[in-house]
Amino acid sequence: MAEESATLDAPPPLERSPQRESAVDEETRALVVPDAGDLPPFPPSAVEANFARYFVADFLNPGHDQYVYRHPNGLCVVGLASAHIALKEKGGITAVDFNVGKSDRSEMKVTGKRKRNAQHLQENSALCKVCTSSNSFVVRCCVKGSLLEINDRLIKQPDLLNTSADREGYIAIFMPKPADWLKIKDKFLSYDDYKNLRGTC
Repeated sequence: MAEESATLDAPPPLERSPQRESAVDEETRALVVPDAGDLPPFPPSAVEANFARYFVADFLNPGHDQYVYRHPNGLCVVGLASAHIALKEKGGITAVDFNVGKSDRSEMKVTGKRKRNAQHLQENSALCKVCTSSNSFVVRCCVKGSLLEINDRLIKQPDLLNTSADREGYIAIFMPKPADWLKIKDKFLSYDDYKNLRGTC
């Protein structure tokens, strides 16, 4: 009797409607196989997909163009924009020196969650010098915040700035305070504005 009662109380199985299955299939197909016409000609790079890209032109000196790529977690990656004057010199950049004034940025060792020993710098503080065969150029921080990391690969591989300044050739990583970021953000150019200004990014 218990088995009969359970059988009687159980809801009937849902009928599988061909129209319903067709609708689900179309939705799934749209997600999995998007219309080729809606896709960009090239997939976005890791930088394009993960960072908001900002640029500063002629920072303190003509031709001193730099980028600031900001991650959603607040970290900012700073480097040379493609139109920086040093990258246009014959032979490109041949050396990078993080020893600026009283401080050698390459000797900084940040530790722990609280980022102990991080240097707190201003936007116009010297970050490093990049050298060509005939000149040297001071690179600035561009943001006010804690210097968490310098790209020490550049000391032995300065050519990274010539070949991939916006990726492996980044110069440093900063963590600005949210209030400081909001104050300086409006001074930067967007990717499109910088591209229109210089004709390249």
